[in-house]
Amino acid sequence: MHTRTVFFVSDGTGITAETFGNAILAQFEFKPRHVRLPFIDTVDKAHQVVRQVNHTAEVEGRRPVVFTTLVNVEVLQVIEEGCKAMVLDMFGTFVRPLEIELGMKSSHRVGRFSDVSKSQAYHDRIEAINFSLAHDDGQSNRDLEQADVILVGVSRSGKTPTSLYLAMQHGLKAANYPLIPEDFDRKQLPPALAPHRKKLFGLTIQPERLSEIRNERRPNSRYAALDNCREEVAAAEAMMRREGVRWLSTTTKSIEEIATTILQEIRPERLEY
Repeated sequence: MHTRTVFFVSDGTGITAETFGNAILAQFEFKPRHVRLPFIDTVDKAHQVVRQVNHTAEVEGRRPVVFTTLVNVEVLQVIEEGCKAMVLDMFGTFVRPLEIELGMKSSHRVGRFSDVSKSQAYHDRIEAINFSLAHDDGQSNRDLEQADVILVGVSRSGKTPTSLYLAMQHGLKAANYPLIPEDFDRKQLPPALAPHRKKLFGLTIQPERLSEIRNERRPNSRYAALDNCREEVAAAEAMMRREGVRWLSTTTKSIEEIATTILQEIRPERLEY
């Protein structure tokens, strides 16, 4: 059961407030109830937020926490003065001190997303997502020369979510290709990948964890059996060593950690977000 409610209030989508707030909350061992309140861009909407926050405070008997990314000063003032909560204004905490330090005013763009869809970077990102979806799980061998990275590994080792994360967050065209028993029998990479060896990056996983994941999908199958998982993982790692493919274990890593490691190897400049 949650111990406290946390509100994320923004004049845009609320993604920035929620992402930043969650990064801070992750330092504490408790599970708050999350409420995102996006597009709070008028004083009237701000008063509605105040009523919701204060009602929560009354019902729960403790102050909620409110993370805000509000540009409009009047809207922010309503929130700060009216809410019976701990209000953390991220722009006030970081943007205003930076204005003083840098000797310049920030753009104070509300939401920031209104013009992003017109940018080349946005279109590149959409193109990367489409590419990654079309090249998921070895569906297509076409245009692999356009890939920024090709992830390889046994089934359910984390290739698909990592590919999509790289595409959505970093605009990389990330294909992924499964290594299957036929490849291990031949002791060679799939023929379609041979010309692109330099773009390959391997993902592996502990057999015990792999068995758990596969059992969720196909319970009590040979596919999910622990001995089979051990054989496949050992064969895949041996192949990656033999072929000189860089690789890492996904067992204890988040998607963000996996993607960052891959970026450090192949496109370090993309780490600048």
